[in-house]
Amino acid sequence: MIEFASGLQWWHWWIAAAVLGVVEAMAPGAVAIWFAAAAAVVGTLLLVIPMPWQLQLVLFGGLSVAALALWRTWKRTHPETSELPQLNQRAAQYIGKVCVLSEPIVQGYGKAKVGDGHWKVRGPDLPTGTPVRVTSVEGALLIVEVA
Repeated sequence: MIEFASGLQWWHWWIAAAVLGVVEAMAPGAVAIWFAAAAAVVGTLLLVIPMPWQLQLVLFGGLSVAALALWRTWKRTHPETSELPQLNQRAAQYIGKVCVLSEPIVQGYGKAKVGDGHWKVRGPDLPTGTPVRVTSVEGALLIVEVA
């Protein structure tokens, strides 16, 4: 390792940055990209300032940790927002909607027509045709009350 590390040059760091960039593209998680950025910075600094390999490795480690810490701090203060926060939670999209029972609720369970499908519902016993409002969701089960 020491023989290899003693010969580190700027282009080695740029290759490492490119490889880490590909790793991030293949398995995105916003981690490898910060190591790639640190490697690119070390490689760029080596073009200007000659450094021993020990300093290069310490600089790479320090820049990587700093970049990750800054990213996590930024993400905590700037949470992601979406116009459709329940896009992949189909049942949760129905909370607050009024639908009509297609089967009566008997002993707490029945079915309601929601959109173009029929969903299993839980709520007070009610006859077919009663309008109900979805109040919450448990998996694929809609919890309803009289609208």
